[in-house]
Amino acid sequence: MFDVYITKAGKFLPNEPIQNDDMETYLGMINETASKARRLILRNNKIVSRHYALDKEGKSTHNNAEMTRNAIETLFGSGFASSDMELLSCGTSTPDNFLPSHAAMVHGLLKNQSVELNSSTGVCCAGMNSLKYGYLSIKSGNTTNAVCTGSEKVSTWMVADKYEQEVTNLKNLEEQPIIAFKKDFLRWMLSDGAGAFLLQNKPNENGLSLRVEWMDAYSYAHELEACMYAGGDKNEDGSIKPWSDYDPSEWLKESVFSIKQDVKLLDKYILEKGVESMVSTLEKNKFSVDEIDYFLPHVSSHYFVAGLKSAMSEKGICPADEKWFMNLQRVGNVGSASIYLALEELFNSGKLQKGQKILLSVPESGRFSFAYAYLTVV
Repeated sequence: MFDVYITKAGKFLPNEPIQNDDMETYLGMINETASKARRLILRNNKIVSRHYALDKEGKSTHNNAEMTRNAIETLFGSGFASSDMELLSCGTSTPDNFLPSHAAMVHGLLKNQSVELNSSTGVCCAGMNSLKYGYLSIKSGNTTNAVCTGSEKVSTWMVADKYEQEVTNLKNLEEQPIIAFKKDFLRWMLSDGAGAFLLQNKPNENGLSLRVEWMDAYSYAHELEACMYAGGDKNEDGSIKPWSDYDPSEWLKESVFSIKQDVKLLDKYILEKGVESMVSTLEKNKFSVDEIDYFLPHVSSHYFVAGLKSAMSEKGICPADEKWFMNLQRVGNVGSASIYLALEELFNSGKLQKGQKILLSVPESGRFSFAYAYLTVV
């Protein structure tokens, strides 16, 4: 087995940062009415700026594959060229199309040479699954390097015109033309961007690298129903009716392709299962949070931070406050890209010193999955 190192980290955040009061300028107002939930949700998540790959007319400026390509290109130079790439592993919740895969579309834009591809789907853990594929490839000797990414292009899923047919349908049924909270909620939570890591089997000769000590993941889908979903809707028994089982006329009437979240399930299980999985990974890998110098948790909202700290403290596994590193407030919740954007910022901050330990923690509310990675600065 070979050691694996993150030797470079890059990102791409489209366009200028968008402040809270400007969000509806880009996303639009459903039924020409300002969202009543927006201010409450923003007050709880404490995000003050984010990026959209949109202009003020709601038109795309970049697609997901283009943003991912742009993040990857920041890795080239200083001893690593596009022609050196052996493996491209890309994770996303929001690919530009069902087929071909996201990684294939990104590779098509890179126009370098034949490489091995992997596309990881899911929600926030898609980026960690992408990273783990690259890690295991190098660890086993299958390749000597890998480019791994996490990216999201969610803004065009949330523009107002995607919901107008549903609003019209509600009016025709003489019901209140108000989109369900499970759909409106995520319009004020999610944003666009891409992050990329270069993994190699040797550390940087000049400058710091991050040795990947281990990666670990847990799913609770065998116990819990879906919490965050798209391309279908829930039945009364908690199962999901897929988009392909709907009549095409219902796709727009029911906003079938919108991203939805069951906030009651989220509140009930995200912290409970997060702490359960962290206890498991600490025990499995035989280490203590006291050994951590930086704790990078991906959280969708600052609303959960106090509860997470409290739940972790009850189990004696909460890192000290000064060890937490988060950039949610500045870059927003970018799903599978969020952990890449946080580690990229820390990696390139000049704060790291050799010997320090970093724990990455990523929850996914899709059907409650959790992923971890433990890194050493070398």
